[in-house]
Order: sequence, then structure tokens, then C-alpha cells
Amino acid sequence: MITTDHRPNLVAVAVFGEFTLADYKEFEELVNYKIQFEGPVSLLFDLREMAGFTLDVAWEEIKFSRKHAHDFRRIAVLTQDQWLTWSAWISQIFVDAEVLVFDEETEARTWLEATEEPAQ
Repeated sequence: MITTDHRPNLVAVAVFGEFTLADYKEFEELVNYKIQFEGPVSLLFDLREMAGFTLDVAWEEIKFSRKHAHDFRRIAVLTQDQWLTWSAWISQIFVDAEVLVFDEETEARTWLEATEEPAQ
């Protein structure tokens, strides 16, 4: 299960339990909408309560990241899991965005808010 929140140029997602393909599709739809109408966005992934994810989610994430390689400003990942931290660093291969891992949500949001506005 996921919860989503969005503000101008920001999409925040919190995952609870298993991250399923249906959850990922919900996230994808929201991000696609934001990109279409606002341009590049920053992402906040709160994975502290995630129990795992299905293989089809991993594949969909790779496809989505490659398709939107230039559509993200910054990506903040909240987790204390070493495997997820490693996965976040690997995901930088597919996107131009800065990706950082945080333990605290306040620090992650502060870093995301420090994003400069794109040149017009």
C-alpha cells in the first residue's frame, strides 16, 4: 500500500508493507501528470515501512526511470535498510537527478526544497 502527496514540483510517496505493481502504477500516473503540467519534479520516497517489493515493480521502475531520465530534479529516499540504500545509488545510473538517502524526513524535505528553479 502507498500514500501519495504532491505539491508544486514535488511528489512524496510512502510505502507500507509490500510495494506492488498496482501501487507503482498509481505512483507512475501521478508523476506523469506532474511532469506533463509542471515539468521536472523532485521525488521523496519514504521506504521506512516497506516490507518488500515484487519483481514486476523492480522491472517497471527500471523502464520508468529510463523513460524519464531527464524529468527529475532531486530524489530523496528515506530508509535505514542497507539494501535499499545500495539500490538508490544504483538508480542514479538511469536518471540525471541527484539521489540522496536520508534517515530523517525533515532533512530530506529541506534538501528537496533547496532545489533551484529551472531556468526559463
